[in-house]
Amino acid sequence: MCWSCSRLRGGVVSVWMPISCDKLRLRLKVIMVNSSQIPYFILTAYLDMGYLKYLYFVIVLILYIVIVVANALLIVTICMKRSLHEPMYVFLCSLLVNELYGSAGLFPFLLLQITSDTHTISRSMCFLQIYCLYTYATVEFCNLAVMSYDRYLAICCPLHYKARLTSKKVALLIALVWLYSFIEFLIILCLNLRLKLCGNVMDRLYCQNYYVTKLACFDTTVNNFYGLFVIFLTVFVPLIPILFSYTKILRVCFNGSKETRQKAVSTCIPHIASLINFSFGCCFEILQSRFNMSGVPGIMRIVLSLYFLTIQPLFNPIIYGLRLSKIRQMCRNVVVCNK
Repeated sequence: MCWSCSRLRGGVVSVWMPISCDKLRLRLKVIMVNSSQIPYFILTAYLDMGYLKYLYFVIVLILYIVIVVANALLIVTICMKRSLHEPMYVFLCSLLVNELYGSAGLFPFLLLQITSDTHTISRSMCFLQIYCLYTYATVEFCNLAVMSYDRYLAICCPLHYKARLTSKKVALLIALVWLYSFIEFLIILCLNLRLKLCGNVMDRLYCQNYYVTKLACFDTTVNNFYGLFVIFLTVFVPLIPILFSYTKILRVCFNGSKETRQKAVSTCIPHIASLINFSFGCCFEILQSRFNMSGVPGIMRIVLSLYFLTIQPLFNPIIYGLRLSKIRQMCRNVVVCNK
């Protein structure tokens, strides 16, 4: 015999009544099934902005327009100019396309939430956003790893550069980067969809895999284990070719001529700056997810949460457009011709 609390319209009666254990289990099972069908999530990280929300909306909209225009300008320039159809610029084009992809997963949603009074997102859109943002991060790291290998071949093996990086190999590498990222997080998406959830409140600006897992009613050992495994694959697998490439490049710079060092610096600085900037933002995001950040001011947490999703798409076209003379000159020509 089990005991259950009876409910009336006015609230919960403080009298406990006997009920069979089978009926109690059935009732709990119904509650669990219903909890797994949560139709939406509530995002509580948005502050009460009042009329300032329209100012923030304009600022975010301008930022999004600048990101789209800057990345699209470089993509169009690389695609139109045959002199830029080299592996280095093709990999850069893939990186810039990924910036547009990641921005599309955040900014339209962010603009909608800023003007909304109820900061909610449907279950299906939440999982779609998680998939979009996490694949963006993986493609970014993998693309930067491939670009470091390209710089290694160009600086350390200039005579064999064209033979080792043919157009077919470049296309294959780009396809592998995108397919690997999409398949890797497809498994996470499937693991999330099977979860039965006991809540729908997330203290975030956008949906995140770790916070959805925390809302689960049952054991999430499989999700947590695979999540850590994916973090390892996302970070350390691309890190191996990056460390290998720059170890070889540094060796050549120390032993080579002044001209070789200048060439290495001019072509590697944008890549290193982009890699450090993105790693910096991702570290902040992982620390916020895994540790208690209640002692950090709310505004600071919002800025750090949006850092790698807003600064990186703006940083890449600027740093590559300014540092690479070929890109800079071609962009100037494209703008002048359009005028």
